[in-house]
Amino acid sequence: MEGKRPIIAVDAMGGDFGPSVVVPGAITASRENDLHVLLVGDTPRVEAELEKLSLDGASYEIVHASDVVHMNEKPSDILRRKKDASIQVACRLVRDGGADGVVSAGHSGAAVACGMFIMGRLPGVERPALATLLPTEKKPVVVLDVGANVDCRPYHLFQFGLMGDAFARDLLGYEAPRVSLLSIGEEEGKGNSQVKEAYELLKMAQNLNFIGNAEGRDIFTGDVDVVVCDGFVGNVVVKMSEGLASSLTRMLRKLLTSGLLPTLGALLAKSAFKKFARKVDYSEYGGAPLLGLQGLAIVGHGRSNAKAITAAIKMGGTFVRKGTNARLAETILANEELTRFSKAL
Repeated sequence: MEGKRPIIAVDAMGGDFGPSVVVPGAITASRENDLHVLLVGDTPRVEAELEKLSLDGASYEIVHASDVVHMNEKPSDILRRKKDASIQVACRLVRDGGADGVVSAGHSGAAVACGMFIMGRLPGVERPALATLLPTEKKPVVVLDVGANVDCRPYHLFQFGLMGDAFARDLLGYEAPRVSLLSIGEEEGKGNSQVKEAYELLKMAQNLNFIGNAEGRDIFTGDVDVVVCDGFVGNVVVKMSEGLASSLTRMLRKLLTSGLLPTLGALLAKSAFKKFARKVDYSEYGGAPLLGLQGLAIVGHGRSNAKAITAAIKMGGTFVRKGTNARLAETILANEELTRFSKAL
């Protein structure tokens, strides 16, 4: 896969702002990262955005899709009734070999459902998992699952650990990622039955640097590289982290600008605020890959701006060039016996 020019299908109609941010973000990604992008959506609307841009050095095509997914629609209804929705068309392009991956900032439930039921799972993968990157005191940490699977069995968590390891190696360059299991205590034996059983499986995994349990406070220290949990817990962790980062920024700004020397305080803090804002900005990472599919799917934040779209597509290009899916499949199959053993319990 090294050296292959990735082809990424981009859901041009997805997200809060649709083509107005998706199209410029995709064109920038193509130009800066030697990618070919397929802009999937309503042709006139996509063309209208392209007319506003400099297209020098960009490689793109428009793939028409007549329908759009709305946020209040159920994923199951979208799958059955909206065959020409942009997310469905994009996923079929991947399934049929016309693209290597899909990026969407639209309806996350629809993106997950279309990824699973149109693109399909890798051999041996029980459930695909959404992985996200969170900032820490040192370097980013991978957290998965963050919403694709709210009810999990121990062998699902086990496979999430294997997939997170492959992702951290290829996308972040970590040689031996430190994989941990989110629990209520660091000691072995802590947690509910699901976590305890998953702990035993992760201990026995081939070629996995499993370091045991991690507590919630350990996520942001930078002392773990992969944090494994079910999608219910992971989604709470991510949304709480986003809210906390925003609230901290507002509280610090208020404190530093409301004293005896507010102007001086604001000036002194300006540089630090900028650095902190970049560190906690979701657009730096782009989106959450849905790991374990036949092809790549990256689910972006609904309020993604052009920068976030560019980052998500760039991540997709790296994923394809590194051959991460092949490595992930090898890892899952190498540990297939442990998965079968756990399922039989």
